[in-house]
Order: sequence, then structure tokens, then C-alpha cells
Amino acid sequence: MKVVSRKVVLFLGILCAGGAINLSAQTFNPLVSFDYTDGALPYSSMIQGTDGNYYGTTIDGGLYGRGVVYKLTSGGTLSTVYSFCAQSNCTDGAEPFGAVVQAANGDFYGATYSGGANSNSLCLYSTGCGTVFKLTPAGVLTTLYSFCAQTSCSDGSAPNGGLVQGANGDFYGTTLAGGADNYGTVFKITPAGVLTTLQSFDDTDGYYPDAGLTLATNGYFYGTTLGGGAHYGGSIFKISAAGTLTTVYSFCAQEGCTDGYGPYDALIQASNGNLYGVVASGGAGTESACDLSGGAGWGTIFEITPGGAFTLLHTFEDTDGATPDGSLVQATDGNLYGTTACGGTNGAGTIFKIGPDGGTLTSLYSYAAPPPTGAGANQGLLQATNGTFYGTTTEGGTDSDGLAFSLSVGLSAFVETQPTSGKVGTPVKILGNNLTGTSAVTFNGTAASFSVSASGTYINTKVPTGATTGYVKVTTPGGVLTSNVKFRVLP
Repeated sequence: MKVVSRKVVLFLGILCAGGAINLSAQTFNPLVSFDYTDGALPYSSMIQGTDGNYYGTTIDGGLYGRGVVYKLTSGGTLSTVYSFCAQSNCTDGAEPFGAVVQAANGDFYGATYSGGANSNSLCLYSTGCGTVFKLTPAGVLTTLYSFCAQTSCSDGSAPNGGLVQGANGDFYGTTLAGGADNYGTVFKITPAGVLTTLQSFDDTDGYYPDAGLTLATNGYFYGTTLGGGAHYGGSIFKISAAGTLTTVYSFCAQEGCTDGYGPYDALIQASNGNLYGVVASGGAGTESACDLSGGAGWGTIFEITPGGAFTLLHTFEDTDGATPDGSLVQATDGNLYGTTACGGTNGAGTIFKIGPDGGTLTSLYSYAAPPPTGAGANQGLLQATNGTFYGTTTEGGTDSDGLAFSLSVGLSAFVETQPTSGKVGTPVKILGNNLTGTSAVTFNGTAASFSVSASGTYINTKVPTGATTGYVKVTTPGGVLTSNVKFRVLP
């Protein structure tokens, strides 16, 4: 079977080229157009850095035409942190499809789909098999690992998703190919660059894991595969930090694949403890012009318990969106927000929300022709601590290289803890806006000592003695801000 990665989705921009119209009085604001010199084809969701700015990646453009890590201010000022392929033969990596993650040390970590020091016929790209990198906020890049360093690429090839940092400080991710059977791997890597292959997929447990992993509150990492599994429609799996893998669900379990097939986006864990995701193909609909495989269905939204009880929440019908792409995000109002690459009122993609129990899906925004205001918002959204959503489109903008935008739906500001769990004494950063002058920080009512950064964009604190699981609250001159999720105090 041919490997189908996110690279295929780039063609959706041709099908879904266009601008945008407002459907329901939401405030959509185009912030900045990518112009190739500062990146092109942004293909990951953004993250909020401790400096209050937003960081993401593009797979094209930059100084050397092989992608960038960029920084975006809330006001729409775009700058390049690093342009890939700065080194001979792209040994520093190329085409970062996945998002970056900011570690506790302040540096960013991520992976590139191609490039690196090793080239092999088993690589999915001629200029290297991909890398894991560390990047300082000042733009100094260190290549931690180049894939296909082992015989027959048994260590993996083409990491297509982002990384997640575990409680032990190590990073965990997947490769789309490579491994013992060339069906992809799950790996962990230390901040110093020591890589361990935790799992090589073998078809029965799935193959071609395209997305990154999600660390759940039970300590397991959850992920998806494009194919394989019991019904050959892809799978949802969980894996322990030690490498024990269990298939949680196999897609196409329902007749006609009405549950969907071929998932290539990461899952999220909602406040109720269950996991949520989207599948771009399958469902009860008819043949979709946007379907990556040319099969039936406009895609689905699903819920699954950590133990594997599957519930189909929504089947797209084209008019409300088609080919959902990009991970969902649970906002502070409890609803799930996401994007589709096609469909909607004008056939060019949508931004939507839906409750965690399913029910009615609301289309918040629908793209339309012509440019320059973007098309194909299929990377997922970030809800920043000011309450506003930020995202990108792969196409559109004044130079047709993509667009960064904000979407306000009237949600209030909040704070976000990094990490979201820890023992008493664990250092915690609290991200927010306008934190200067903070007078109190509490963990479920227990006061903590703290210091505010000079920028006023984050607070340094530790889990105080006597703290119990609950919301973190920060008292600022502008009012009390509450964390978006409960902080779990570990034994």
C-alpha cells in the first residue's frame, strides 16, 4: 500500500482555493499573509510561547525554500526564527510538518519530515530521512537525531507529527515509515538526543502513524495510524512509556466504514477524560471530491474512552464541512472546535464547534473564493490565553502561500499551566496576558509563592504543600484568571 501522508493534503488547496465569508457574526481577522520568504504552506497548529507570542512551522519557503519555524505576535507581526536547509545537503532538516513544543528549559523541540545526515533508498524523500531538533528562541538550532541511522531504517523514517514531552522529561513521537517492517515507529528521545525505538508497527496493530502522540492522564500515550488494524481502516493505539502497545480501536468496524477510516490527526483528551478526534474519510455520506482516497464519505468526529468504547459524534455532510483536518481543541466554554479543508457554504472549508456529547454542529466560518483571505484552514486551532483562537491556512493570502488569522467568539481570558500535573514542589509555569501586578496564585485554593516574568506573560511557581487537584487561579489587577483545565496534583 502506498504511504499517504499530509503531503497529499496539499492538493486540497487546489480544490478548495478561496477567501472567506462570515456565517454567524464571529469576528474573523486575517492577520498576515505568508510571502514565501518568511515561509509558505503552514501545516501545523500554533503554540503559545512563554513570551506571549505564537510559534508554528511551514513546510515550504524561507531562505532556502524548505520550511521555517516562525513567530507571530497577536497583532500580526510575523518573523522567521529559523529557515531549514541552511546546512549543506539539508543536514539540519527540511519540511517540518508537525508543531513545535516548548520545553521547561525554554527551548523549542520538533521534527522534520526530511533532511538530516542520513540518506537511504527507504527514505520517503531523497534528501534525508528526517530529524529531531532543538531550537532556542534566539534561533540557534541543534540537530539532536537524524533518522535512518540504523540498518534498513529500523529506527524509523519521516517523522510527520510533533513531539510531546513526558513526565520524565523525554520527548515522544512517531515516524510515518521505517522500523522493522517499514510501517512506522513510536520513539522516545532524551533532550540530549539519545533515541529509543519503542514500537515498530506490523500491520496487525496498524501502519503509518501520521500524527503525533497525546499524553493522557492515565500515563499512556495515545495515537493513530493511517491503515492496518483489524479492519484495515487504521487504528487508535495506546502505548506506555516503556513501549507496551495496545490497539484500542480499529476503524472500518462498522459496515460501509461509517465510523471513518484512515485517521491522520492527533487526538485530544477532554475535561471528561475521554479522547476526541476526527477522520477525514468515511462516514455515511456519498463520494467526496475532497476525500484523500477517492472513497465515500465526508469525514467524521468521534469520541473514545481510554478503554476503547467508541462513539460516533458527527458525520459531515459537505454543507457543514468536509474532510476535517487538524486536531480538535476543547475551549474554555467546554465545546470542541475544529476545521475542515473543504465543504461548507462555499465548498472551501469551515471552522466549526460541537459539544463533547455531540449534538448540533455549528459552522462558525466558511471560506469562499476568491483569495486573498485564505482557504483550507486545515491545521487545527490554538486558543490563546486571551480567549481568542489563532490558526493558519495552507493556501490563500496575498501571495497564495498561506494566511495566519484570529477568530474571536467572545470567550474570556484565562491562564494555562505548564505542565498540567505534578507532585508537590514541581516547578510550574503559568502562561497568561497582563500578569504584571499579580497578587495571589492558588492551586485549588492553596496559596503558592510565585514570581512574575518581566514580560508579564508568565509566572514561575511551584506546586505548594497541601495542594489538591483543581483549578489554578491567578489574581491580577484586572481580575481573577482561572486555568483552562484542572491541575492534577500527583502522589
